[in-house]
Amino acid sequence: MRNVVILGTGGTIAGVAAPGSFGYTAGRIDIDEVINAVPGIETLAHIRGEQVSNVASQDMSFAIMMELSRRINELLASKDIVGIVVTHGTDTMEETAYFLNLTIKSKKPVVITGAMRPATAISADGPLNLYNAVAVAADPEAAGRGVLVVMNDRIHGAHSLTKTNTTSVETFLSPINGPVGTVIYGLANYFRYPFRKHTFVSEFGVKESMSLPRVDIFHACADMSDDLIDCSVEKGARGIVIAGHGNGNINRYCLGAARRAVARGVVVVRSSSVSSGSVGRNIEVDDDSDHFIVADDLNPVKSRILLMLALTRERTISELQDLFYSY
Repeated sequence: MRNVVILGTGGTIAGVAAPGSFGYTAGRIDIDEVINAVPGIETLAHIRGEQVSNVASQDMSFAIMMELSRRINELLASKDIVGIVVTHGTDTMEETAYFLNLTIKSKKPVVITGAMRPATAISADGPLNLYNAVAVAADPEAAGRGVLVVMNDRIHGAHSLTKTNTTSVETFLSPINGPVGTVIYGLANYFRYPFRKHTFVSEFGVKESMSLPRVDIFHACADMSDDLIDCSVEKGARGIVIAGHGNGNINRYCLGAARRAVARGVVVVRSSSVSSGSVGRNIEVDDDSDHFIVADDLNPVKSRILLMLALTRERTISELQDLFYSY
């Protein structure tokens, strides 16, 4: 039997609802109670739980993410532990998954899972998701694939997945690259390895007393005001991510504000609000002249995380752009 540690952070999988109610409160039960609700999970691995936090994932913070990253690295340094499972709310799951994908320093499996229905719901999806996540974390074939997310019988890579539905259990998809594999009642089948840098080859990490710079996201819309970008710069943002129309576009007024931001030393990344596709350089915007960065196929929230980590040291625009092509 292989040793797997389950780290609880809260979320819907630890949520409680009143009988017959659609509403619920996330992060109400502890990780041991979540584990004990999964029949047969003890046959997959020797498991133990640790509570890192117990919050609804809309309240997930970088402080919790950094604590989680440090604890995972500590645990995986032990030869007795073969893998980690993290239980997490779905709202910010892709952000935490990508942050860990950049800061974990091990080939061993790290698997994030959660639920779309609270623990007390009819047909709660959390128990089977956790069962499958433990099976993947204990599987030697999962090693070297970066941080994985197991939900609804699918195995997704942290770089590619995104939440696509507000309530459906089939919410997580990897629209550009597809899933890494499937897992059916603990039996996993893998299709591919992630093609970007991650985990044990990543140059990023979490240090003690580390602070991350402020990076803001702006969602493009028709007739968007440019003063929002100016305000972000005035408030001390080191970076700005544009969730642009189509191929990362914004109107001419906001484009002017983005140029003003760059002139004041703020890094501007053009991403897209569209759920699939990549943002290319110099298509409708002269990125070379304006010194903008394009996100390639990273969505806005993941672009923000990569930029925050990248800005912890001095880099040229060219070096920053290379990171978006590499991670």
